[in-house]
Amino acid sequence: MTVAEHTEDATAAKPVHTRALIIGSGFSGLGMAIALQQQNVDFLILEKADDIGGTWRDNTYPGCACDIPSHMYSFSFEPKPDWTHMWSFQPEIQEYLQGVTNKYGLRRYIHFNSHVDRAHWDDDEMRWHAFTKDGREFVAQFLISGAGGLHIPLIPAFEGLDEFEGAIFHSAQWDHSVDLSGKRVAVIGTGASAIQIVPEIVKDVGALQLYQRTPAWVMPRPNNPIPRWMRQVFTYVPGTRAAMRAGIYWIHEGVGFAMTKQPRLLKLGELMGKANIRRSVKDRELRKKLTPNYRAGCKRILNSDTYYKGIADPKTEVITDGIARFTKTGIVASDGTEREVDVVVSATGFHVTDSYTYVDIKGPRGEDLVDRWNREGIAALRGITIADMPNLFFLLGPNTALGHNSVVFMIESQIRYAAHAIAAVDKKGAQALAPTRAAQDAYNDELQHDLAGTVWNTGGCRSWYMDEHGVNRTLWSGMTWQYWLATRRFDTSEYEFLDAPALSPAVR
Repeated sequence: MTVAEHTEDATAAKPVHTRALIIGSGFSGLGMAIALQQQNVDFLILEKADDIGGTWRDNTYPGCACDIPSHMYSFSFEPKPDWTHMWSFQPEIQEYLQGVTNKYGLRRYIHFNSHVDRAHWDDDEMRWHAFTKDGREFVAQFLISGAGGLHIPLIPAFEGLDEFEGAIFHSAQWDHSVDLSGKRVAVIGTGASAIQIVPEIVKDVGALQLYQRTPAWVMPRPNNPIPRWMRQVFTYVPGTRAAMRAGIYWIHEGVGFAMTKQPRLLKLGELMGKANIRRSVKDRELRKKLTPNYRAGCKRILNSDTYYKGIADPKTEVITDGIARFTKTGIVASDGTEREVDVVVSATGFHVTDSYTYVDIKGPRGEDLVDRWNREGIAALRGITIADMPNLFFLLGPNTALGHNSVVFMIESQIRYAAHAIAAVDKKGAQALAPTRAAQDAYNDELQHDLAGTVWNTGGCRSWYMDEHGVNRTLWSGMTWQYWLATRRFDTSEYEFLDAPALSPAVR
């Protein structure tokens, strides 16, 4: 069958109907599916790739690991007592998600290779119609995005990039067919991915060029295997695993208190970061290049015991001049120096504050959500529901990411809230619900007021947390327990309930 015939066949097929349609099969999508399963709500999952896992499926670069301890970076309802490392590596996290998927029998609900590119609300039917890139249509009462904000790789549009004749790929699209042995390799970026990649590849490459725009605060973190006896204790001694999780949680909440309420306390972290540099880097000028001039926490604090050792390797050159352009065989820095290179690894992050533009969502009367957010800024009630957009839910939506603790904790809070919202629609005998503008505006006014004094807004850096206008549209403004409190009950007074066919408020 040709591509054209396949597309025609898909377009001609009848729409698939379900009550809830979930986009994505990472932590958010899988967790939401389990909650709906327990609530006896019919659902389907649309996954753009050929397997589950989201972030932990896509990122397979050397050294890929979580920067939150695994006993906290996992579902509270599905603990894993035998994590092999405190900060688990990608294969073990993906294996965990595979196990969760299999345990709850979720694969039969997943449509793989189904990339959603548009959806619209039908005012008469009071249903969402979602379409995949190959033309298939799905109709649902509730539309839930579990795509998150870290799934669209960002490669800057460097001049001459298309002329470069060597291999180039993003860290989240690692090309394992490219052998780095003895090669001249350039790594662009010094963020969370780069600090894991550099120490892993430096031992194999012939030369490593590290292009740094802004240095990161990197704290020491030994990540030795968890001893077998300790894993057995977590497995067989009641309460020990839960105690470990609680300890991890509150330690990170302490860091969150400094970030949100007392940024000056983060000077202690800066002392640790500087000591980490001095331990491995003896060259004074290089240490200056690696020492940030902004408050720790303004950008995400990173953790590694090996990053600076990789930088101190004689094969590594740290380049702080910007990239002016690419040539066929190398990179020209802003000072005019050209360096020959065979392979380029772009560790340049993701489209975050504009990730919402990659799905065309139109609500009642054809209102375009992307146009609205472009005009007004990205905003939602508790980062989950959106005024005038019935039955639309975002998991890890606006201002729900974190700079200090496990985002899985936030995901679980949002899943519970969305499940309560769906239950509220059924209890009211309504067809749909959407938050009022007044409730959404009041919530976001308070949130931005609280963000004003945090290290992310006052720390003296420019981070991916901010949108093009310098407004933090990414992070939650307080402690995660405060978000848990804000989402543990569903307040119907903040919502309009709608009945067919005229989108009129339902009788309460």
